[in-house]
Amino acid sequence: MAEIREVQAQARRALAEQASQDELTVLRALSSRPQGLDAGEASQRLLREGPNTVGSEAGPSAGAALLGRLLNPLNLLLLVLSGVSLLTGNAQSAVIIFLMVLLSLTLGFVQERRSGRAAAALRALVHTTVTVRRPAEGAAPDGDHVDADEPMACLVPGDVVHLSAGDLVPADVRVLAARDFFVNESALTGESLPVEKHALVEPEGTEVLALRNTCFMGTTVASGTATALVVHTGPKALFGGIAQAMTGARGPTSFDQGIRQFTWLMMRFMAVMVPLVFLVNGLGKGDWVEALLFATAVAVGLTPEMLPMLVTVNLAKGAMAMSRRQVVVKRLDAIQNLGAMDVLCTDKTGTLTQDRIILERYLGLDGQPSEPVLAYAYLNSHYQSGLKNLLDVAVLQYAEVHDKVHAEGLYQKVDELPFDFQRRRMSVVVARQEARGEARLLICKGAVEEVFSACSLGEVAGQTFPLDATHLADIQARAQALNAEGFRVIAIAYKALPPDGPPVTVADEAGLTLLGHVAFLDPPKESARPALAALRQHGVAVKILTGDNDVVTRKVCHDVGLPIERLMRGAEVEALSDAALREQVEGVQVFAKLSPAQKARVVEALRARGHVVGYMGDGINDGPALKSADVGISVDTAVDIAKESADIILLEKSLLVLDQGVIEGRKVFGNLLKYIRMGASSNFGNMFSVLGASAFLPFLPMAPIQVLSNNLLYDLSQAAIPTDAVDEEVLQQPHRWEIGHIARFMLWLGPVSSVFDYVMFWVMWQVFGANNVAQAPLFHTGWFVESLLSQTLIIHVIRTARIPFVQSRASTPLLLTSGLVCAIGVVLPYSPLAGALGLVALPGAYWPIVLAVLLAYLLSAHLMVRWIGRRFGL
Repeated sequence: MAEIREVQAQARRALAEQASQDELTVLRALSSRPQGLDAGEASQRLLREGPNTVGSEAGPSAGAALLGRLLNPLNLLLLVLSGVSLLTGNAQSAVIIFLMVLLSLTLGFVQERRSGRAAAALRALVHTTVTVRRPAEGAAPDGDHVDADEPMACLVPGDVVHLSAGDLVPADVRVLAARDFFVNESALTGESLPVEKHALVEPEGTEVLALRNTCFMGTTVASGTATALVVHTGPKALFGGIAQAMTGARGPTSFDQGIRQFTWLMMRFMAVMVPLVFLVNGLGKGDWVEALLFATAVAVGLTPEMLPMLVTVNLAKGAMAMSRRQVVVKRLDAIQNLGAMDVLCTDKTGTLTQDRIILERYLGLDGQPSEPVLAYAYLNSHYQSGLKNLLDVAVLQYAEVHDKVHAEGLYQKVDELPFDFQRRRMSVVVARQEARGEARLLICKGAVEEVFSACSLGEVAGQTFPLDATHLADIQARAQALNAEGFRVIAIAYKALPPDGPPVTVADEAGLTLLGHVAFLDPPKESARPALAALRQHGVAVKILTGDNDVVTRKVCHDVGLPIERLMRGAEVEALSDAALREQVEGVQVFAKLSPAQKARVVEALRARGHVVGYMGDGINDGPALKSADVGISVDTAVDIAKESADIILLEKSLLVLDQGVIEGRKVFGNLLKYIRMGASSNFGNMFSVLGASAFLPFLPMAPIQVLSNNLLYDLSQAAIPTDAVDEEVLQQPHRWEIGHIARFMLWLGPVSSVFDYVMFWVMWQVFGANNVAQAPLFHTGWFVESLLSQTLIIHVIRTARIPFVQSRASTPLLLTSGLVCAIGVVLPYSPLAGALGLVALPGAYWPIVLAVLLAYLLSAHLMVRWIGRRFGL
């Protein structure tokens, strides 16, 4: 940690020093130039400086991972119990307990390493790149350059990068040139408002985080464009050092908390029951050493030692199953949150629609097709340097427009006013070479109302006229008519500028001439209607959160069968307090014209109402909402900030794929819950049996070595639970982690097993005469076999509310493991191992009796499980 602090201190001093120097001085200090580093020099520096990654991306070493699993409280408890057995002279018990720890540790460690490698391979499918400037091949030192997209991890000090709206700042960089460049630094400073950055020299002594010509790794570009020089990468960057120091500091998720609550529930139960067992046997039988050994064995039996391994296997299996469905899980425990999700918030673009915008119409103010409108729209989209959205792509697909425009004259980009979410428009300035000299033209496009507000004139067929409120009403009516048909409408305006004027500013977007508008159509996806129906069937309510207008959104929702009882606009959201929004958010299906902050407020309001909220987004304005949600979902084609904020990434932007991911999440949780319910109820019932038997028997109810062997075989039979299928009705609705539900299940089902244990005690005592110390081995063997068979078979009852083996059958691996363990239990009393385990051959009359007891127990347990389900909804 001290080393990290020293590196950070040096980095801060270097940043402050370079911020007070001019551009050329900084470039020389890093042995770079405005054209950037050539590929060979960049490769050498990468070898010297290391990859541009931080500690949080590196997984623990094999030794650290193994130690971490060993230090699990359950494993530590078992090792202590093994030590107690060894110190009291019971080496066999000590070995068996150690083997239990070794089994759980080895299986969990191997599966975790395997899933870690698989997760790394899956994350490689998610590409995060940065635009880097390289000198053109054969160019002079001060010659031309080319831009190339390179992995963020390959960035080195001295690289020159291009940044635009939506980019994640990849390193600590010094700004060389900027245009309306705003950066969100909330990740470092907590300041929610974006900060404007520039290329001017800063005064000496300026605090590092206050530097306006420096951007920091991990911050995000809100709007504008910039060219910047990379100063620090990896752990040397300000954010990189903080991340390095905070590796592993992530707080526990609700899933982690649930596992921990269950673990401590069982350990509190043990803290009461084990001393009772020790005292009852010690006082009643007088052999305190034997009582201690038996209590130790009982403590092992109560310990859910397979839980860490089963959690890892379940989550890893779910992650791999989801990867086959084109879903990349960045954080394993997000799988359970995905399964528990009951509200999905999403934008409509690309989820309800095809995300394939088609340019359908280009109309003048008279409503007729207009070639100038199409040409100006093309020039604006062609020359803008920010993110080219789907509307720009649709315009640029008209190749013939490019030929027509450039056939008439040579255009060259002069300047640009990038898009931002406040103005909701963007402009480019182009120069056209003509006989009379160079003329400059500002071409603006954007939302109809915002562009109209910047216009004073209109133009039809080459004739201009003043605009007034009646024109706005006509234009809005035409735009709304197109919106009602599902079209998205963008207005086009222009303004002639003096040939030799100063660089343009936002103030120049005034006095424009309105030319017309272009209309785009994003057709609904054919899969949207069945996907929404599937999510609804699976208990997930879908709410649309969009920055688009409400008319288009209503039309799309109608086309895909999403009913709208109420729609709320961003202005209404802004006017509500947090408490008032929480009261109203339930009844609203669509939120339109939202800002990024408003989307996050809606998500937080839903969470405050007790919902598990998923948010699916891929745009710049989705970052805050992705972070606010219980589970953030993005796509591989998303902007950097969306991918970095997400927990789960879809390689295909489809609600059907997401619905399949929800089902996988519920399967993971369902299988884990089987083990937890079974372990809790069986252990609770066994303790009643042990206490009762200890009170009336003149000998121990079962030898310590038998208790441990029984537990080891039982654990082996449950190792295949992650492979099990989950009943369809369990998958229909989301399930949350409720420790109270588990406790109720344990309290009601546990005593059922005790009833039949007592029946078996009576049979062994009365029918077979195992009622004295000499016949204790027979009693032990009878209960050992019955206990092992009942504990092993009960999973087939607990795993389903249907009729076991008839209406719902376990997976083949689970059937095989449970069948194998039952067979071992039947054979052991007659095997060569019987003597070592203290077992004796059972009389033939035992088997029909134990079969009847088992059938009665399984039937009673089945009826109780069904009653619990109806009574408590479990």
